[in-house]
Amino acid sequence: MAINTGARVRSLFLLFYCFCFEFSCSAKDTITSGQFIKDSETIVSNGSLYKLGFFSPADSTKRYVGIWYGKISITSVVWVANRNNPLNDTSGVMKVSKAGNLVILNGKKVVIWSSNVSDASNDVSNTTAQIFDSGNLVLKEDSSGRIIWESFQHPFHAFLENMKLSVNLNTGKKQALSSWKNRSDPSTGSISVGIDPSKIPQLFIWNGSHPYYSTGPWNGRIFIGVP
Repeated sequence: MAINTGARVRSLFLLFYCFCFEFSCSAKDTITSGQFIKDSETIVSNGSLYKLGFFSPADSTKRYVGIWYGKISITSVVWVANRNNPLNDTSGVMKVSKAGNLVILNGKKVVIWSSNVSDASNDVSNTTAQIFDSGNLVLKEDSSGRIIWESFQHPFHAFLENMKLSVNLNTGKKQALSSWKNRSDPSTGSISVGIDPSKIPQLFIWNGSHPYYSTGPWNGRIFIGVP
C-alpha cells in the first residue's frame, strides 16, 4: 500500500511539474495586461538568445529595464527602455497599460517610461509585448497582430542584425545609435551614429552636434569614403 501511495504521489508531482513547465514556457517571452514582470524577473526570447528585465550598470544602484544577450553576461546590454529616467529602487514593474502601451511603473505606480503609442484610428487597448530572437521587443495588437511599436525603431548604442538607421528628410529626425554617458550611466551620451539628414545619404559619427567622421556618400553599392 505504501508503495502504491508513493507511486501516486510521484505521479501527481510529475504531472504538476510538467503542467507548470509547459505554462511557464508558453508565456516566458511575452508581457500582457494580465502578465507583468517585476524587478528580478525576466522574459526570454523563444531560442533564449535575448532576455528582457531589470538591471543595474556597473558601480550603480539605479535600476533600468533593458535587453541583453541571453547566453552572455548581463553586462552585455543592447537596449535600455528608461535610459534617461532610472528607478531608484527595486520596486519597478513593467506591464501593458489599460491604454495598450508598454509602461514602466515605480513603487508609487507612477509611469516613468512608456512606449507612448497613440493611434486614434484604432483601439489598441488589447496588446501584447514580445521579445524575439532578433533582440527586437515588439508591441502588437492581439486581434490583428499588427505591430504598433518596436524597440528596433528606437535604437540604443548597439546595432543588431535587421536593425535600420534612417532619417526623415522632411523633419530631419534621425533614427540613430547613441552612446552611454559613461559605463555606469546609460543615459544619452555625446557620441551618436546615423544617416546625415542632407539629401546625399551618408553615415556620420557626431560628437554632440559636430561631425566627427563621415563614410562619404552612398553610390548604390558602397560608401565611397570608406577605404
